[in-house]
Amino acid sequence: MDETKAVNGTIEEGFQRRSHREIITVMSGLMITMLLAMLDNTIVGPALPTIVGDLGGLKHLSWVLTAYTLATAISTLLWGKLGDLFGRKSMFLASIVVFLAGSALTGMSQSMMELILFRGLQGLGAGGLIVGVMAILGELIPPAERGKYQGLFMAIMPLAMLGGPLIGGWITDNASWRWAFYVNIPLGAIAIVTVWFTLHSPRRTTGKVIIDWWGAALLAVWASALVLLGSWAGSQYAWGSWQIALLAVIGVVAFVAFVAVEQRVSEPILPLHVFSNRNFALAGGLSFLVGLAMMGSAAYLPQFQQLVQGASATNSGLLLLPMMFPMILASLIVGQLTSRIGKIRIFPIIGGVVLTAGMVLMAQVQTDTTKLTLAFFMIVLGFGVGLLMQPSMLIAQNSVSLRDMGAGMGASTFLRTMGMSLGTAVLGTVYTTRLTDSLTNEAGDAGAKLVSGGAQLPPSMVKTLPAELQNALHVGVTHGIQGVFWAAAAAGVVGFVVALFIKDVKLAGFSDAPQPVEAAAEKVQVA
Repeated sequence: MDETKAVNGTIEEGFQRRSHREIITVMSGLMITMLLAMLDNTIVGPALPTIVGDLGGLKHLSWVLTAYTLATAISTLLWGKLGDLFGRKSMFLASIVVFLAGSALTGMSQSMMELILFRGLQGLGAGGLIVGVMAILGELIPPAERGKYQGLFMAIMPLAMLGGPLIGGWITDNASWRWAFYVNIPLGAIAIVTVWFTLHSPRRTTGKVIIDWWGAALLAVWASALVLLGSWAGSQYAWGSWQIALLAVIGVVAFVAFVAVEQRVSEPILPLHVFSNRNFALAGGLSFLVGLAMMGSAAYLPQFQQLVQGASATNSGLLLLPMMFPMILASLIVGQLTSRIGKIRIFPIIGGVVLTAGMVLMAQVQTDTTKLTLAFFMIVLGFGVGLLMQPSMLIAQNSVSLRDMGAGMGASTFLRTMGMSLGTAVLGTVYTTRLTDSLTNEAGDAGAKLVSGGAQLPPSMVKTLPAELQNALHVGVTHGIQGVFWAAAAAGVVGFVVALFIKDVKLAGFSDAPQPVEAAAEKVQVA
């Protein structure tokens, strides 16, 4: 049976016709939850210096972000399977409850370790929010009408990227950093009520769904080991220590076992066959690198802006706008051009060059770098990220057949989120290590004391330090940020090399493009 007919017949027959008003009502609840999940990636950045000043735990700074993104990456694939088995609505509501519980507990945290643990709980819920919205949207709207409504969701990512730092900064300055998490609760409650009363999603009644529990467990083990390795090696433990060696062994063994399990189970949590397509595998690599660059920049740049340039938390959010606007603009330009010419390979190649140039420029910051100069560097960086972000998604979509689209997009999302998680951990280690070494060298015992208690100093108190200690802190933070962007520049070079190996294929829908609904879609035609 032709797969296109299957889509238009079997799937569309299962849709209940709804009015535009009914769809918008349901989507309002979905959009709120999607916004919450994406905001929590960026809202914490401007609040981090104050959080560290309040709770301590400078060495664990990166884990405030990493715990969230790692838990999101791991849980996304599992929530999708649970939705197949128990119904989209029930699992979606459950994920909102988990997310809100994590938000409340994070806001009440009394130590850095508590905050990291509860951020992980938030991430577990966020994974269900992201996959739930996409799955419900697919069930709610017939394929022929989907384009009219998906544009509303396309606005969520830039809104979250722009709004997160601003909201986080304003809340930190005018209330308490804890409200950056408490604010989720009333919004989440509105989403629960909206979804509960307006969404009618049928429970799956045909066929047996097998949950790949072993795959999920092994995925959690090797992904966690990888992120811990990136976070601890060379900072908390020496590279040759038994702790790092044990982590490496655990990670390798779990990964090998994971691959073996995924090749044997009937419904793998991460289908490996999609990676047999060269372009899909390379696009996954680009997604990973984009996640690393985007999250690393947004997470640690506010440290420099607040502790060195003296910006408030609110202003540090505003100062990220020169990076965010070009990022969105570049993504829109790429989308328009690819829809006209049908080819895309050139954009990630250019993006790799521009991203690397932006990272190298950012690595040149000094204690006396002006905000105008920094804004110019950020514009270049933003364009680079934007030129890579859209192509990686389009290449992945064009590289898998229609029947594998869900699995392919799940794998691509996992890689991007893992890039965000691992990037935050690795770049956080670079930042704290260079900051600690510089403070100790510049200020001796006073610097060491500042590291153990004072670099946990609220930004508002920096001006109360003696002049020599202020200068040492400025130099230390600057050295830390320089290291972050040199490491990210290396990732940009890798992205450029990866892009060179992408085959220049026509996007599906153009006259000589390979058709993704055909069984032979994996064998793409080189244009």
